[in-house]
Amino acid sequence: MGSTALLEKKPHAVCIPYPAEGHIKPMLKYRGPDALNGLPDFQFKTIPDGLPPSDVLDATQDIPSLCESTSTHCLSPFKDLLANLNDYSSSKVPQVSCVVSDGAMSFTLAAAQEFRHP
Repeated sequence: MGSTALLEKKPHAVCIPYPAEGHIKPMLKYRGPDALNGLPDFQFKTIPDGLPPSDVLDATQDIPSLCESTSTHCLSPFKDLLANLNDYSSSKVPQVSCVVSDGAMSFTLAAAQEFRHP
């Protein structure tokens, strides 16, 4: 079996938690502290949340502002991320086959539907 056929069968999941500590840590701890061992293909990528940067190191997040910002500003950057991953993956890794998102990140549904395979 050629390398192209192997890439077509290998899954490629994109995980996108809500950008808050109580959401990111549980997604990363899903399989335990050694969850990423033996996964050389795992990468961290980011998209902007749409909020301005804060100069306060230990600032408490303004959850209502974060909710509004992610729902209005994250669809386009997330679609760009998926497109870039799929462009990059044409020669090195498989196309994105699954999006695992936090329930509060509903914009991911529209993006995933746009990029789903026929």
